[in-house]
Amino acid sequence: MAQELDGSALGEEFDGYILRISGGNDKQGFPMRQGVATNTRVRLLCSAGDKTYRARRSGERKRKSVRGCIVGHDISVLNLVVSKIGSNPIAGLTDEAVPRRLGPKRANKIRALFNLEKDDDVRKYVIARTFTNKKGRTVRKCPKIQRLVTPLTLQRKRARKSAKLNSVLKNKEEAAAYKKVVAQRMAEQREARRSLISKRRSTRKSKIAKEQTS
Repeated sequence: MAQELDGSALGEEFDGYILRISGGNDKQGFPMRQGVATNTRVRLLCSAGDKTYRARRSGERKRKSVRGCIVGHDISVLNLVVSKIGSNPIAGLTDEAVPRRLGPKRANKIRALFNLEKDDDVRKYVIARTFTNKKGRTVRKCPKIQRLVTPLTLQRKRARKSAKLNSVLKNKEEAAAYKKVVAQRMAEQREARRSLISKRRSTRKSKIAKEQTS
């Protein structure tokens, strides 16, 4: 697999073509798998995400038979991809250009495709297709343009920026108010401690004075 070969080996109509092997099946229908360096059939323990296997339950693993990536004599179907086109066109394959059905979605890629300026309206140049639905109505379908800068997006950006700025200012105000309250509480505690110490001293002095008089 992934090896390129000369198309003239298949016939004169493929002269000049370069074909790349992308896969294949053997006589029993088992597919070729890249990375299995053999030309025979092997049984691999497959888990979720592996080729040729679809897990039905979470964590499930199963042994599946696959064909190696080396082409053998018992390969019945070989999938080829045209890497280079030769001089003779092949009917239904290279004789006509197939246009892309889908166009770009991102605004900057649409501008690059049509060579537009920044002030041009991208919505007028989006690639759309018209078809008739099951109800017989003619419907025009086009992709939703991504990263399109509109007055609404700018308004939302300004709102986010102002909300962030207001949050920073609010946090600063709350921090200042908290520091003020903490300083006030600490001053009250110091004042209460001073008054308690002064009361103790006064009671001690009064006791000493009474003892001296007696």
